[in-house]
Amino acid sequence: MLVNIGQDKMITDSEIIGIFDLDNTTVSKATRDYINFSVKENECVTVSMEDLPKSFIVCEKEERRTVYISPYNTATVYKRLESKKIY
Repeated sequence: MLVNIGQDKMITDSEIIGIFDLDNTTVSKATRDYINFSVKENECVTVSMEDLPKSFIVCEKEERRTVYISPYNTATVYKRLESKKIY
């Protein structure tokens, strides 16, 4: 299933490894280092340049990791992910 993570960017739910809140997780040096490493390795994609980033989503597809910086908060992304699932 496809999940909208901001603007017109859609990702497949099976790619998602984790959804993280930027305000809470960037307090940790390890998280800041991971995001900086992702930027240097060209693995980081900013979904919207106009809106303030609120979360980052770590995805992996065919052994290629991508970190998406999203203007949506984690609850919004999670709700969109869960609304696609069939119980």
